[in-house]
Amino acid sequence: MSEIGKGYVQIYTGGGKGKTTAALGLALRAAGSGLKVCIVQFMKGRHYSELDAVRLMQGRVTIEQYGHPTFCRFTDPPDPKDVSRARDAFDRLRDIMTSKSCDVLIADEIVTAVKFSLIAEREVLELMNSRPDGMELVLTGRGATQGLIDAADLVTEMREVKHYYTKGVPARRGIES
Repeated sequence: MSEIGKGYVQIYTGGGKGKTTAALGLALRAAGSGLKVCIVQFMKGRHYSELDAVRLMQGRVTIEQYGHPTFCRFTDPPDPKDVSRARDAFDRLRDIMTSKSCDVLIADEIVTAVKFSLIAEREVLELMNSRPDGMELVLTGRGATQGLIDAADLVTEMREVKHYYTKGVPARRGIES
């Protein structure tokens, strides 16, 4: 395993832009230091530019998507297909963690999956507690519960102060997608 020491649990949450971007920045930094990074994306299944960037990193970073091509929308109860996709992503996270096949494991949008009741908070807390020494675990998504926040070692909240979306600017390739 790596030389990152114990490894910690980080959460990037909040209503502002930048949670996945921050996790990808950490992935870039880790890869540049010779660490292996695995990214499992919950609720994302369409093409984002990070998929192309990861291909350029020659195996130091892998990314797997477990979402529908359109971002999951909240329904109560949740759509069984979205629950199944989230379950597949969660099972993959556990497999990666058990095999210790990376130094940094990023669960992108898992926090939102909890918020949308696709994955139980209890299961994510168990995952956090079972993280092996020497592995950094990063969770992203809007709406982190107090339980997740309390269990993490580092929590960063992105807060929207101003955003050009409010003026009708769509997501731009290479910037937001």
